[in-house]
Amino acid sequence: MPVDKGVTLDPARTREQILQVATEVLYEQGLDGVGVAGLCARAGVSKETLYRHFGSKEGLVRATLEARSDRVTRWLREAAAAAGPEPADQLGAVFDALAGWYAEPGFRGCAIVNAAVQHHEGAAREVAARHMDRHLELLSGIAARAGAAEPGVLARQILVLMEGAAVVADLHGVDGTGRQVREAALALLRASAAGGRGPEAGSARKTATAR
Repeated sequence: MPVDKGVTLDPARTREQILQVATEVLYEQGLDGVGVAGLCARAGVSKETLYRHFGSKEGLVRATLEARSDRVTRWLREAAAAAGPEPADQLGAVFDALAGWYAEPGFRGCAIVNAAVQHHEGAAREVAARHMDRHLELLSGIAARAGAAEPGVLARQILVLMEGAAVVADLHGVDGTGRQVREAALALLRASAAGGRGPEAGSARKTATAR
């Protein structure tokens, strides 16, 4: 809502307000589904205010996607960390978190990937590439701790599952998607750890010997 005349605005709060509105509107309508005037009307600010904070609509898109990437990265890292020291538990927790996301009302896939598909060049693509790098960093760490022979390769395989599952959940139905992709990711982790003679392979050998 526009503020009354004479009321002092907090620039940081105004910027956050615009980001919050843009996050919702761009996810619902897409990058080209709403113009600057529409964004300003929803945020209750003037075009001059929006341009002062972000320079352009593309600047706003970049800031919105970067803020979302920060939140998602932090959320998944915290989910993995809370699962304890076992790599399989950490990976399972990541996919449990994602499964909950798929089931949320209004789920439309990954906003960052959606934006990059709509605008294959420029800010959206750049942010999406960095976003996937951040996923790979998390997944590579889990893979390395599991003793995978090639953590980077395994991380990329799991990333393909992760991104594909979001598309399937959005376009073909949520039921079972989270569980199925979790099982597939853990199967890859187990197979790679066994091939690399990592911690899980050692456990498997001990079990086999005991039998």
